[in-house]
Amino acid sequence: MGGLAHVLEGEGIATTHISLIREHTERMKPPRALAVKFELGRPFGAPNQSDFQRRVLHECLGILEYEEGPVIQDFPDLPPGNESDELQGWACPVNFAAPMEDISDADLVYQSLSQEVNLLRPWHDEAVKNFNRSAFGISGKTTDEIVRFIADLLVAPEKQKPPIIGETLGIGFKRMADDLRYFYTEAAIARPDQKTSDLEVANWLWGETTLGKVLVAIRDYSMESDDPSLKTMAVTAMVPSHQRYRTKHG
Repeated sequence: MGGLAHVLEGEGIATTHISLIREHTERMKPPRALAVKFELGRPFGAPNQSDFQRRVLHECLGILEYEEGPVIQDFPDLPPGNESDELQGWACPVNFAAPMEDISDADLVYQSLSQEVNLLRPWHDEAVKNFNRSAFGISGKTTDEIVRFIADLLVAPEKQKPPIIGETLGIGFKRMADDLRYFYTEAAIARPDQKTSDLEVANWLWGETTLGKVLVAIRDYSMESDDPSLKTMAVTAMVPSHQRYRTKHG
């Protein structure tokens, strides 16, 4: 986005944008940017928080008042419900067993992940019904195809080929992992009357599910992988910054 901003500015068009990773923006030095401490994929913060999202947009557009840059302005607040690391009474509608300890057997990982997905499926269906939308589907794969690939990648990464035609192994994995994360997250917030924060759901997904444990383990491997596409994804895109304390590399 920063690179595109330079091109547009060269044509005389003033630009501003939202930065989810401040250090990247500092290197690109775009003319204007609003740095936010939100989860990747949510540049305006929590969903269904129109007043908060409007504030973010106004702050971003307000930077256009600066005629020259680079200007990186920090948004001061976290999304509603994320002000504290403590959970405040929210509970996922499904109780899982503790994440499996032995993740060295691909078939066992596949079975454990499949069980989680099947337990969540009725709640995901309810979420789609309630909100009339779903982010699941960017990979073009079914949940079973995604679970099988992720289990195999975890145990035998050197044997895996790109799962999506025309994409690298890293990009293919990222799209499939994102699909599964969307599936879990949407299921977890299925009840429209339930007030949840991004952090509560993220702490549950990354700390209390086999999926979270598996994705952390894949990120740990990928940080030292010989496959450049996996390593590139691992640095910034596999595990959100506020959950990287669970990984070996932080």
